[in-house]
Amino acid sequence: MGVDFTEYVAARRATLVRSAVLLGCDLHEAEDLVQTALTRCLRSWRKVQRADRPDAYVYRVLVNAFHDSRARLWRGELPTADLPEAPVEGADLAAGIAVRRALLNMSREHREVLVLRYYADLSERETAAVLDLPAGTVKSRTARALQALAADQNIVRSN
Repeated sequence: MGVDFTEYVAARRATLVRSAVLLGCDLHEAEDLVQTALTRCLRSWRKVQRADRPDAYVYRVLVNAFHDSRARLWRGELPTADLPEAPVEGADLAAGIAVRRALLNMSREHREVLVLRYYADLSERETAAVLDLPAGTVKSRTARALQALAADQNIVRSN
């Protein structure tokens, strides 16, 4: 049997929230989106555990929940007693902001392939399965998205 749901959430929640932010959510919306996705996964956790790569399964649920949230007319917030996690110490905030801005300027399709391929570290095949696309489409979208990202003059480049 695979990893316990509670252990999975403890290990992956912060990464899932950051992925949702990179997809285009603000922090509060990202928290809500991840909670929605994890709630959906909990309902069928045995199926998630049996998947070849449980992370890919969870990211598929996350992306679907993201699409669902964009289809709704109202995106309200509900107050919570728990505060979000503190930022990582020593993080290059300027670079992080520049990358998020660059991603937000991209099409949803390009943003999704970059986040899934390079942040979530899914393979082309897994990304194709998550997005329900042919692998060739993932390859071409990734190439075009990387070209657009490289051409963006607002990205902070290290010397």
